[in-house]
Amino acid sequence: MLHTLKYGDSSMVVYLLTDVGGRRSYMVQGVRSRHGRGSKQALFQPMFPVEFEGMESSKLQMHRFKEIRSGFLLQSLPFDVRKSTMALFMAEVLYRLVRESEPNEALFDFVWGCVEALDTLDDGVANFHLWFLANLSRFLGFSPGNDYIEGAWFDVREGLYCSVQPLHTSIMAPANAHILNALIGCDVRHLSVIGLNRAQRVEFLNAMLIYFGYHLDAVSAVQSVRILQEVF
Repeated sequence: MLHTLKYGDSSMVVYLLTDVGGRRSYMVQGVRSRHGRGSKQALFQPMFPVEFEGMESSKLQMHRFKEIRSGFLLQSLPFDVRKSTMALFMAEVLYRLVRESEPNEALFDFVWGCVEALDTLDDGVANFHLWFLANLSRFLGFSPGNDYIEGAWFDVREGLYCSVQPLHTSIMAPANAHILNALIGCDVRHLSVIGLNRAQRVEFLNAMLIYFGYHLDAVSAVQSVRILQEVF
């Protein structure tokens, strides 16, 4: 679940990333009414995994659900403010950046796995959003194109690690280039091994947003960054 928009007094439009259809939008009627679908509204939260059967017709202005249910039971994400804040950020990033209505099973599997990993993660939670961005770049087509060199700069324009500082300003300094490489190569279950303090996380997040922004302008519209930086 990526995003919801209020529609009328009791309905909403929901945007999802699906395995067979890429990004899709569906109308949910009556979900916000007093006599509506009750607990079903709890499913429409950022990054909540759902399984559904849709009703798609060229005669309808917007697709609708025939049936929808939880994809799997979330154990901690809805109740942990750190994780729910990260889920909000992840959902907004995906909503802003993923526009295609074509299937991308690799991206879908990555995102579904991210939700499972975040929900079960005990240590290293504070680094999860950084790991998510670093590895998301692989599925959006602009991950680093060469092997890391110790002490290297990262050329954002070329997508390459460089032993010599590039002459332009679209770069990551060696400290952030090192973190980028470490996160891409890190098993999500071992994120606590990457020891970052608050200042380092903020600096690296800003560097990643510049990196993403160079390739995808829409990242500048992500509003949840401010909340994320306050929590972490």
